[in-house]
Amino acid sequence: MTMATKIRREQWRTIAKKVGHPPTSDYRFWLVQLMVVFIALTHLYVDMNYNKLSGFPDGIPVALLILPVGYAALHFGLSGSAATGFWAGVLWLPDLLLPHDKGHAGSDVLSLILVEVVAFIVGQRVEAERETHSRVENATLERLLAEARYRQLFNANASPILVVDSHCGVRDINPAAKKIFGEDVVGASVEELLDTKCGLDMVKDTVVSPGDGKEYRVDLVAFGDSSGEELTQVVLEDVTAERRERLRIRKYAELVVEAEEEQRKQLSRELHDEPLQLFLHLARRLELLGETQGVPTEVVDALSETRNQALQAANSLRSMARSLRPPALDQLGLVPALSGLIADSEDQFNFKGSLRVLGTQVRLAQALELVAFRVVQESINNTVRHANANNLSVEVEFSDNWLRLTISDDGDGFDWNAVEGISEGHLGLLGMRERVTSIGGEVTIDSRLGEGTTVVAQIPIVRDAMAKLEVIEGAFKGI
Repeated sequence: MTMATKIRREQWRTIAKKVGHPPTSDYRFWLVQLMVVFIALTHLYVDMNYNKLSGFPDGIPVALLILPVGYAALHFGLSGSAATGFWAGVLWLPDLLLPHDKGHAGSDVLSLILVEVVAFIVGQRVEAERETHSRVENATLERLLAEARYRQLFNANASPILVVDSHCGVRDINPAAKKIFGEDVVGASVEELLDTKCGLDMVKDTVVSPGDGKEYRVDLVAFGDSSGEELTQVVLEDVTAERRERLRIRKYAELVVEAEEEQRKQLSRELHDEPLQLFLHLARRLELLGETQGVPTEVVDALSETRNQALQAANSLRSMARSLRPPALDQLGLVPALSGLIADSEDQFNFKGSLRVLGTQVRLAQALELVAFRVVQESINNTVRHANANNLSVEVEFSDNWLRLTISDDGDGFDWNAVEGISEGHLGLLGMRERVTSIGGEVTIDSRLGEGTTVVAQIPIVRDAMAKLEVIEGAFKGI
């Protein structure tokens, strides 16, 4: 059975249901039926006694049924017109049975058919109009209820809300917004109130400070009013506590990183100044003892072996001191320090490394160079620990406003989305990202299983970044 057939059947069921339930509780319906009875009896009486009178031409009384049928259709719809038409047909049966010299069966039947057609068509049309009107009324009622609910929520919402029109003017505000902007804000420009772009051009999740000492995250909802005009609802979510807590956490992380770097620097200096010098002095004394006259050969050999061990320990301490805080970074700058780091890593971990420099090489602020060095160092450490790579390349690009670092290897790779934030083996990468983010930079990591890993870090070298570093350093020194 097709959908159209089902719809037609449903329509006929609805019609039959209405026809079978006339409005018998309405007295006007019965007055209409009495009118039908009167017309039918009058017609029957005239046909029986005065059918030859010229004052009662054929068909006129039957056509008069249009009046009660039309009235029933207009006031009761299909249920009233159908019942009235059926009742008229029943009442006309005696007239149809009159002899030919008395009645007008042929013309009466045609007139009755016309009346029944009018009853059905007009009744159906009125019924359809009623249903349409009812749907419109229901829709209007629902809209009014929805508007009432919206207004109630709008006024009760604790978050400030501004309704902005297409011309950036404030159309309406809720009580929470009135506490911030005042009573006379309607009609003002939202750009002036929030110091941001208008309407949907406003960046979602932008944080604004309207002047009450708090910070709000902007959320936008587009909708149309009853006139069809496009409006934008600007919801301000108070994120003051959230942002302050974030700032405290970020500040704490920055201070922890600074403290770690200071400890590294101090430990590197101590290793270089005391244990390393002691081992070198010990090696020299052992060498002198081995050259003393009369020392047995086996003792000389033992002293030589011990001297070599002392020199190996001194080399290990020197490498450890360099990894903690490479002197070349402070003395020569970023590029020489990276060159030495790659060379030492090649010798120690047996892979082929390369360094490429783009742009004009310049000395940067010490803190910036340190962050850049740690990014490359941590990337190399992750490569040698996890990637089993044979080749690693480092590209350093200097521009007017950015220092761009690209570190790529041909190792095993990993699924960064699966391990980000939860894998202890990649905490170094997270720490690297924290270092770069703390100075306004950004880090992207592109890695796939079996396809190697590429780390790209962009570090700003504009004045704002320098100023931020000075603030961080000053805060650290004040601890």
